Amino acid sequence: MHLSNYLFFTTTCEQALDFYTTCGLGEMTEVLRYGIDGMPLPNDTMRGRIMHAKFEGPGILFFASDNDDAEPMRGSAHILQMNDRNRTEQLFDQLAKDGKVTTPLATQPWGDYFGKLTDQFGVQWMLNCSV
Repeated sequence: MHLSNYLFFTTTCEQALDFYTTCGLGEMTEVLRYGIDGMPLPNDTMRGRIMHAKFEGPGILFFASDNDDAEPMRGSAHILQMNDRNRTEQLFDQLAKDGKVTTPLATQPWGDYFGKLTDQFGVQWMLNCSV
């Protein structure tokens, strides 16, 4: 058994996954689009948008899609367990661009370097560096 997260966007899935690729998290390794190659089309505004995508990178695996009836993201976060403080700071700053930092990166009472943010697409991220 393996648990993976599935992110639902309304119409910005491709932009979000491109952003995560730019941040160095990985890349889309599979993609199906609404209304293309026999995939269903719920309505014309969804044509060409992402029906299902797999996103992978070193230690990263999640899925995502556009859904015009998607609920806003809340109550869940991706947590990245990091082992390089400089990379943690770099990635935190990249993910925070045009987003909102809710816990600035700092050494926490448990001894780890930790921060939390919501990115520009509404996805919550927690970065925890134990070094």
